[in-house]
Amino acid sequence: MYLFEGLKQKIEAYLPPDKVADTQRAFIVARDAHSGQMRSSGDPYITHPIAVAGILANMRLDHETLMAALLHDVIEDTHHSKEDLSEQFGETVGELVEGVSKLEKIHFSSSQEAQAENFRKMMMAMVQDIRVILIKLADRTHNMRTLGSLRPDKRRRIARETLEIYAPIAHRLGIHEIKNELEELGFQAMYPMRYRALGNAVRQARGNRKEVIENTRKEVETRLAAVEINATVTGREKHLYSIYRKMKNKELLFNEVMDIYAFRVVVDSVDHCYRALGAMHGLYKPIENRFKDYVAIPRTNGYQSLHTSLIGPHGIPVEIQIRTNEMDQMADKGVAAHWLYKDAKENNDTTTAQVRARKWMQSLIELQQSASSSFEFVENVKTDLFPDEIYVFTPNGRIIELPLGATAVDFAYAVHTDVGNSCVGVKVERRTFSLSKPLENGQTIEIITSPRAKPNANWLNFVVSAKARSHIRHYLKNQRSEEAITMGNRLLRHALGSRKLDEVPQEDIDRVVMETKHNNFSELLANIGLGNELSAIVARRLLGENTDLSDKQSKVAIRGTEGLLVSFSRCCHPIPDDEIVAVLSPGRGMVIHQTGCSNIRKLSKEEPHRVLVMLWASDVLGTFHAALRIELINHQGTLATLTNTVASCDSDIVGLQTEEKESNIYYIDIELTIKNRLQLANVMRKIRTMPEVQRVSRHSQAKKNQGIR
Repeated sequence: MYLFEGLKQKIEAYLPPDKVADTQRAFIVARDAHSGQMRSSGDPYITHPIAVAGILANMRLDHETLMAALLHDVIEDTHHSKEDLSEQFGETVGELVEGVSKLEKIHFSSSQEAQAENFRKMMMAMVQDIRVILIKLADRTHNMRTLGSLRPDKRRRIARETLEIYAPIAHRLGIHEIKNELEELGFQAMYPMRYRALGNAVRQARGNRKEVIENTRKEVETRLAAVEINATVTGREKHLYSIYRKMKNKELLFNEVMDIYAFRVVVDSVDHCYRALGAMHGLYKPIENRFKDYVAIPRTNGYQSLHTSLIGPHGIPVEIQIRTNEMDQMADKGVAAHWLYKDAKENNDTTTAQVRARKWMQSLIELQQSASSSFEFVENVKTDLFPDEIYVFTPNGRIIELPLGATAVDFAYAVHTDVGNSCVGVKVERRTFSLSKPLENGQTIEIITSPRAKPNANWLNFVVSAKARSHIRHYLKNQRSEEAITMGNRLLRHALGSRKLDEVPQEDIDRVVMETKHNNFSELLANIGLGNELSAIVARRLLGENTDLSDKQSKVAIRGTEGLLVSFSRCCHPIPDDEIVAVLSPGRGMVIHQTGCSNIRKLSKEEPHRVLVMLWASDVLGTFHAALRIELINHQGTLATLTNTVASCDSDIVGLQTEEKESNIYYIDIELTIKNRLQLANVMRKIRTMPEVQRVSRHSQAKKNQGIR
């Protein structure tokens, strides 16, 4: 019991005796469960849960959180189950421990997948009860403190994970005490040489700065006392990791980062915050555009403070943060500050940080629903963990918080998913604005929508918010799936020939779905449409392997439009009225070639089941690309005459290359837009009438390559 004494003294300071007794009971169960287990450092394993509970006790968290912290590895590492813990300590404690525990019982294809799924599970548990993540952060903090006993490669892996995920989560929840410690320990483990070098440089610089810092601090205190404001003024030390990150991201020298002197002023009330700000601006000259009011508009994590930058004594830049005692507590502890988990009858106060944390957790649920895999979910959350915010307005005055660099598309999805999906344009300050252009603070945004609009894949190149990115991906994925199913259905019906798909017994369909290892028939059709499964082979399986099926009994009609799953080859440029075949290409669907294309001759012989004879639909619309090779004598103005001739036939040149055959005789390869063979013949006839032209022929990539060789 001697191990529990230190923790007992901490919790007796703020918990009633019965809650302390419950916590002690949880300790005894954890001690007995971990009996005989040792950490890699050689200490008994129980020292780790006690240390985790101690970190949470410093935040003055409730007894259920402390009990779950003591028991957090019991499900994972011992014979105890969630049901056992729920029976002994209540359902809440069981849920908390289960939320923190890893998914050890499930087998994954890779350690990365297991890690991603563990993270997803933990975040979803956190949405139900935020204490899950508080325990996990405390757990990670103690693990980082005792990292020295692990292998270097394992240390770096854990440190990278801490810097990428856990420190940003602590920042997002406003728990700066833990965030700063995780960053420092992660930096030390990840880059030990850089940490050491930077630490030495900071210690040296600090010695030179003592007198300047002290004099500036006294001047600030004197000015505040003169205007009768009771305040505590302290010099604010920069953390090594923040110095390193600033040097790296902004490409600054160490001296440039350390030239800034930072102070924190803690006052009694919000009124005194603004009065102190006025006093500071009277003392030193403020730097333009370097003032931020996080009191009126708090950060996403609930952080509140006034930030101002001034020209101090001897022209030295001085940064000052002004906040109340309550704001100071909030800045350090975030959602954990005054976190009350009381009985249902008691009043449950909520702070700004807690409200905003809940808003963020609600957005996590949306991300979870739209993410197709754990990897995608983790990436989306990572994106959302670094929110340098901007604040913009809807036309009716509602404030919308967005990450720095957000565009109108991000704004549209922040308002509502349906607004984002149907967005066609935007007005900023009542003027037309580009969808891809980053927004600025204070702008009023009006989204223009259309019921026929749909998300564009190009939006993924410029959106910055996780919500927008996940919803666009989700929509495109569903759209692709629907098109693939439609195409797969057509190809399978074609492959079945005279037999109708509707006549195939359901048990045969279920058998083939199971044989091909698909979840359902729609998934099988989608894979046929994408070219991952061959329609002829699936048809044979549906009707029995011995059934004779000929893919050339009939021809599949295509509409000729370039879609997600039908594309036209660039090697032979098929156009309407050409004889065509389709090659089933995995992941790309159908690629249309001319029947005589040299690139598919070998494939037609070796894998004839992948080549389908196709037929143009009678109502083909749209433009297609065709290629011509022209042999001509080069005179002044010949090229201009050629382009004018093509244009006179309602055709556009989209590509042009020249190659010298012999003195003053050139090959010109042009790629042009065409509607059908008739229009192409008209273009070729017009070109032949030019006196400089010696020969015109329809050209393909294959011929071109042969000519070059």
